This record gives sequence, structure tokens and C-alpha cells, in this order.
Amino acid sequence: MANPNIVNVTSILGKSVQAALTTTLTTEILACPSDKVLKINTIIIANIDGSSAVDCSVFITKSGGSPIALASTISVPADASLTVIDKNTSFYLQESDNIEAGASANSDAVITISYEEIDDA
Repeated sequence: MANPNIVNVTSILGKSVQAALTTTLTTEILACPSDKVLKINTIIIANIDGSSAVDCSVFITKSGGSPIALASTISVPADASLTVIDKNTSFYLQESDNIEAGASANSDAVITISYEEIDDA
């Protein structure tokens, strides 16, 4: 398992991923590929249900480990959003780590993760 040297990078690519959340709390949303490190800049959850709140959870799972909560069962009001991580609280995701998330109702919330993929190859 390589951990790229972020002092000698060959590329930094800005990326984002979006997904509708399901009631499976450990649904993988983003996985860090081999020989890369991901700098997670923002995680935003939007409740797209116009009338009901939805409870949302976001986890980091380290390689071979159990999920560790970033946000746990936080109620997001109807037509509102929750900023779980912003650029002031960014963090790194290492090879084989992933971000998982889920909600109390299927397809009532969507998650957007903005990140930088860093490579030293």
C-alpha cells in the first residue's frame, strides 16, 4: 500500500462525485484508488424532499477497518442542505480508504463530494 509523497506530486486533479443516498448507511460513495491520495475539500448533503426531514450519516472506512462517523444521524430539513466538511476542515483519504453514507429514506438526499486526486507517479 503506497502513500504518495505530496511534496513531489506529478498531478493534482480536481474532481467531484454525486450520489443519491439510500437507507444502507454503509453505501460506498468514494474510494481512494491505488497509488493515490485524495484531499477531501467538501462534503455536502442536500435534502431534495420538499416536505420531510431526512436523517443522514457519513463515515470514513480505513482499509480493513470499521466505519468511523464524520456525521451521525443528523437531521436535514426539507429543501435544505448540510455541509459535513468544508475547505476549513478538509482531510486526506489514503489508498484503500473510502467514504460511505446513508439516509433514513431512499432517494430523499443527495451527497456531493469535492476532492483533489493527488498522484506522485
